[in-house]
Amino acid sequence: MLTLFQSLLNQHQIQAAIFDLDGTLLDNNSYHLKSWLKYLEEKQIDISEEEFGKNISGRTNKDAVEYIFGRKMSDEEAMHYTLEKEAVYRKLYAPFIQPVKGLISLLDFFKERSVKMAIATSGIQPNIDFMFNHVPIRKYFDEVVNSAHIRHGKPDPEIYLTTAKWIGIAPARCIVFEDSFPGIASGKSAGMYVVAITTTHTRSELSGADIVIDDFSELFR
Repeated sequence: MLTLFQSLLNQHQIQAAIFDLDGTLLDNNSYHLKSWLKYLEEKQIDISEEEFGKNISGRTNKDAVEYIFGRKMSDEEAMHYTLEKEAVYRKLYAPFIQPVKGLISLLDFFKERSVKMAIATSGIQPNIDFMFNHVPIRKYFDEVVNSAHIRHGKPDPEIYLTTAKWIGIAPARCIVFEDSFPGIASGKSAGMYVVAITTTHTRSELSGADIVIDDFSELFR
């Protein structure tokens, strides 16, 4: 599939690759779910896996905690809950953290071709630092945009448009790698080509993307 993938990049004159983090660089959404369940159990709040995938996965932490607690919050209050929950996530996931299969090969592939790379995540800086401390891939990325840099979370296109602006590449020349419904909608609304990975949803559920893969190694077959 590499020749087909190279043809796709050439056809769309791709100059930049933008990656979501959770569920895309790391296959970690099950650990986010586990940490939410553990955290919310202490708060006596129930949430199902289906509800997590539909209303929380891929969204900013502020959007997530406002949904869970059923009310609007100040940035400070939302961050308080976010930091509590994310500390639970990092403790649970640390023994298991690893990149999605084929990621390093894909990053090397882009680097060798001088394709700019960036991360556009709805997550927070401590989780980004946590990933870089365990998976040494910081050197590949020209920019890292997180929820603190935007006002509107996915599915709004703001995060991808902001990332394109930061790296100086037109949105139409960017390819996005995503795993969630809001993320796919965000990338498409930004006018970018979207590749979805099935870490969190099935192929049929991700049909809104331009291409669907199981992991990055599939691009090299």
